[in-house]
Amino acid sequence: MLALEFRFLAGRYHGNPWGRHVNEGDVDWPPEPWRLLRALIATWHHKVKITGKHDEATLGALIETLAEVTPEFHLPDASQSHTRHYLPQGKVNAKTKRLETSLVHDAFAAIHPDTPLYVGWPGIELPEEQAQLLDDLLGVMGFFGRAESWVEARRVGDLPEPNCKPGDDPIDRTTGELSGEVVNVHSPVAANKYAERREEFFADRKQAKRLAKTLPDGLLAALSLDTADLQKQGWSTPPASQKINYVRPLDALRPRRKAWSHSRPPSRITTACFLLLGKPLPRVEDSLRIGELMRLTVMSAFGKDDAGKRRAPPLFSGHDLPEGNLHQHAFYLPFDSNGGGRLDRVVLHVPAGFDEEARRVTGNLSRRKGKLWDSNGCEWRLLLEGMGGGEVCSELTAASRHWVSVTPYLHPWHIKKKFSVADQIRRECEKRGLPGIKDLGPVGTIKVGGRNRRPIDFRRFRSSKRNQSQPDRQGSFWKITFSAPVSGPLALGFACHFGLGLFRPDRR
Repeated sequence: MLALEFRFLAGRYHGNPWGRHVNEGDVDWPPEPWRLLRALIATWHHKVKITGKHDEATLGALIETLAEVTPEFHLPDASQSHTRHYLPQGKVNAKTKRLETSLVHDAFAAIHPDTPLYVGWPGIELPEEQAQLLDDLLGVMGFFGRAESWVEARRVGDLPEPNCKPGDDPIDRTTGELSGEVVNVHSPVAANKYAERREEFFADRKQAKRLAKTLPDGLLAALSLDTADLQKQGWSTPPASQKINYVRPLDALRPRRKAWSHSRPPSRITTACFLLLGKPLPRVEDSLRIGELMRLTVMSAFGKDDAGKRRAPPLFSGHDLPEGNLHQHAFYLPFDSNGGGRLDRVVLHVPAGFDEEARRVTGNLSRRKGKLWDSNGCEWRLLLEGMGGGEVCSELTAASRHWVSVTPYLHPWHIKKKFSVADQIRRECEKRGLPGIKDLGPVGTIKVGGRNRRPIDFRRFRSSKRNQSQPDRQGSFWKITFSAPVSGPLALGFACHFGLGLFRPDRR
């Protein structure tokens, strides 16, 4: 049997069933198998594809294997709840002269973070290639359900006794009593059934022309379709899915009188990764500006004291640091995770670690002041994707001996006869206690969104430090090979705490 474990780190699972309005306040519980496969596909596109370790054919084979068998669940104790939000509609009521709002319910299943959800596929044994891909997908999956459902997922050896199975008989035949309730969920169809269904639709030429875009060839492509496109074409249920009855416990989402003792958060949190949402997303060339805006947003989230001074601790403000700090304070590092040329994530990295207040402020950033604004009126929303140690945002934090520039390196000291740019890189790495550099060489251009970019194409000057001494005003790109693996993120040189001088592991 194949079995997976999901821990909901924030104690919440947000998932609105297909075809139900959010204000109905319903939660798909158990999580729909259709949603689970789509979550794996989304994780592939956002985080795993770029690594080059697996090809798309392996993903397609994995998805088809999982779609062949209807899974069973071991549901943890949970209760259904919701929050209410009054969202501005962008217009003023003519009578009250107040901004009109619309009530939206955000329903969720409340789960203790220490009680996992288990999913199992009876009779499935994955080939080694598919199993490795699945492990990599689960290892970097940041959320399951909506973006607020932070999750930690992994493959496990066995499934605890299932308490939620496919079926439509909630009666306990030994006692004659009602022991469960029947719920209807969406599950993916097998690849051959989808192919048959597609042929049936295409038999009607008029219908085939209208639905062609939402009936792609192959189960993987069908499960990758955008929900809005399916609804636009009038699908009452996704074409690659089927409705299946499950019997779940009667009290699956009912409150229980039980004292929950919340475990302490991990003792060592150094990194938080945020999704950057907005249209258009900022260019990679503007990394420095986005890094500065991220710092302002975090500083603002800490608030002010009674005297009106900002309360942000030195590790986040970068001011009043003790001697010998050695870059242990916050790095605000925007980056492009999919190679499209646009910044879609921001990493907040504090080598010295987050204290309890920093964890709280950072964790609430998405809900409170989680937006970046610039002077041109552009606005981007922040969503916390994950928080932890070196496992967060492996695109930047993975350990590697080989590193290559993502943004220009600006040397922090003036060049002298025996103190070149390469010498300055070596000195910086030595001061930070990094392994010795085995090989170091300049790179003329780097690829950004498929186009060659030079250092001068990037923003290289601090917005609020126009009169600041800046030994290097042009910048350069570099490749570094260390004598031993170095864990990221790695940022060096002038303005390295705001996105310049950023390097990524070079897996090529």
